[in-house]
Amino acid sequence: MKAGRLSAAGESRSCPHCKATILKSSVSCPLCRHVLKFGSAAAEASSNPTECPLSVEGTINHPGSGEALEYFILMEVRDESGKLVSRQSLGVGAIDKAQKRVFTLRVEMSSTGMPPAA
Repeated sequence: MKAGRLSAAGESRSCPHCKATILKSSVSCPLCRHVLKFGSAAAEASSNPTECPLSVEGTINHPGSGEALEYFILMEVRDESGKLVSRQSLGVGAIDKAQKRVFTLRVEMSSTGMPPAA
């Protein structure tokens, strides 16, 4: 990679700490929260405010009778025409009687400071 090369909007890379796939423009990893770009973090954070246009929280409860229930968390992203862009398993688990799990989905957006791709 050449020094000073600007990345295109939406380009990704791996976090050097937790190996999660993140945006190249990220100042910190949204998963492990390690700071990735020193010196410019405060400037970038103030020039690219983050918006959260979607935040959904839901709870699943065990019905209270019977054996443990398993769950599987699946996330799909589709474009404006309905074409599948991404499909990922985010986690699996089980809940026993009287247990519950709370799930939160957030979509955070910020300006890239670049013109839209043609």
